[in-house]
Amino acid sequence: MTMRNETVTIAGAGLVGSLLALMLARQGYRVQVFERRPDMRSIAISAGRSINLALSTRGWKALAAAGIDDAIRAEAIPMKGRMIHSTAGELTFQPYGRENQAIYSVSRGGLNMTLMDQAEALPNVSFHFRHRCLDADLETAAATFLNEGSGKTHQVRADYLIGADGAFSAVRGRMQFMDRFDYSQSYLAHGYKELLIPAAPDGGWLIDKNALHIWPRGQFMLIALPNPDGSFTCTLFFPFEGDPSFASIDSSESLQRFFRQTFPDALALMPSLNDDYFRNPTSSLVTVRCSPWVANDKVALIGDAAHAIVPFYGQGMNAGFEDCSVLLDCLAEHEHRWADALEAYQGLRIDNANAIADLALRNFVEMRDLVADPHFLLRKKIEKKINLLYPNTFLPVYSIVSFSHLPYGQALQESRLQDKFLVELMNIPDIEQAVDSPAFEERIRTMIKEYEPAAASA
Repeated sequence: MTMRNETVTIAGAGLVGSLLALMLARQGYRVQVFERRPDMRSIAISAGRSINLALSTRGWKALAAAGIDDAIRAEAIPMKGRMIHSTAGELTFQPYGRENQAIYSVSRGGLNMTLMDQAEALPNVSFHFRHRCLDADLETAAATFLNEGSGKTHQVRADYLIGADGAFSAVRGRMQFMDRFDYSQSYLAHGYKELLIPAAPDGGWLIDKNALHIWPRGQFMLIALPNPDGSFTCTLFFPFEGDPSFASIDSSESLQRFFRQTFPDALALMPSLNDDYFRNPTSSLVTVRCSPWVANDKVALIGDAAHAIVPFYGQGMNAGFEDCSVLLDCLAEHEHRWADALEAYQGLRIDNANAIADLALRNFVEMRDLVADPHFLLRKKIEKKINLLYPNTFLPVYSIVSFSHLPYGQALQESRLQDKFLVELMNIPDIEQAVDSPAFEERIRTMIKEYEPAAASA
């Protein structure tokens, strides 16, 4: 590894900040990472504050570029599809893609700690915890931090400053004072709370470990992702107000009654439900969009600091990791001329970040409501049939997002094209009976000639 003279400050030692530190250090940059929280490797990670993460193709590419994909894969659990739980306890499995395709359940904390360990093992990386970013100088890339241990503030100078400090980024907060800086944030009326299905007495899994489990109930839902220790991390996505809601479920009696009526098969697997529900925090769901992501060729945003999204496509981490991949590719393409690389990076990412934000919001409706709807399931059957007949022309949007490196913007464009295409097919009289007929395949063959996919090269 050839050492470079340039220095980089990264605000934030979360998943994206730690991965970027590892990547830049392996390119020879001297990197300092500052994090407002304590070092999670030296304390017990508090439960109830983190949705389990689904790692898919875009994330794996970034981990491979950093040279640590094999270490992560050893602990990741493949989820080959959704397992839908009805109120009566009936199970329906919906594959995510083809037989060999899966997304992977990973521990947020475990992955973060591995990234920090790998980065910190390099001689040109240092981490500084309990350092809160207070301000950033966009002209010089200097950042001011408060050492919460000593109570002292100090300024850190570097050639470049990257804000990887999350949805409420201090670096972005300073950029918001720039002329013509566009910024928006929007909250869902729903929040989330983490719950638990423990491991079986023998250490195994009480429900299918190779699926993402969903209890869809119209305006809300419960999901569960597997953990290596046999447990499942469950997340209740629920309105803040109304009936039912977090506001209305305010006692052990109302909680038990609600779960008994709404999630009876889950309730039977959750002995610590009362403790988990009333102990774990209720967290909000925010979408953040902004532009530009770069200031004065020296300061840039990445990950949630640039584009926080809701978790319903499982792409928050994957999109942030893809930011890292793209930034490293831009540095290589522009021979490490940062001004050119940063300009190229934001040009490639802003529209795509906005696209996955839109797709994630749409997928919330699909997960909590449509996956249990017979009309939706028929549409999915037709979508799969067209994909099998024309795999290079008609690629499901979920596959574009989760199992390809095509831009998110193409996935959003494809979703709009497919909506029109599938609506026409769904309007065929007696479609339920017609879908398996030769005449239906001929109808598809005729229509596909006029179809101009955004992702035809997939």
